[in-house]
Amino acid sequence: MRKILSPVVLLFFASTLSSAELWTGELFDANCVEQHKEIQKYEECIPAARTVAFFLQTSGRILKLDAGGNRKAAAAWKEYIDKPRVIDPDVKTKPLTATVEGTVSGDEIKVDSIQLR
Repeated sequence: MRKILSPVVLLFFASTLSSAELWTGELFDANCVEQHKEIQKYEECIPAARTVAFFLQTSGRILKLDAGGNRKAAAAWKEYIDKPRVIDPDVKTKPLTATVEGTVSGDEIKVDSIQLR
């Protein structure tokens, strides 16, 4: 019985550790999204340099980033707009696509990593 139980327990713990998913969508300023929630028009909610809270719109859902995710997104956004490269001059006014690795619970995503493009 012990020989059977050990692999089953090991598989259970391994599956819970790898439960993070990838979510790709548009990243928006959370304060602006809250103001436009009734009309559901978020085109104007592009993050700014001062943005500290974010939402990810993906597959018709709006997911709030957790506190750690907000810090990661803010840092990634600042790096993205400051990166020396030949870029579209309108980069700060266009929707921003983000790929987030994390775990969703309700309407919040616990962010493990975030990549902007």
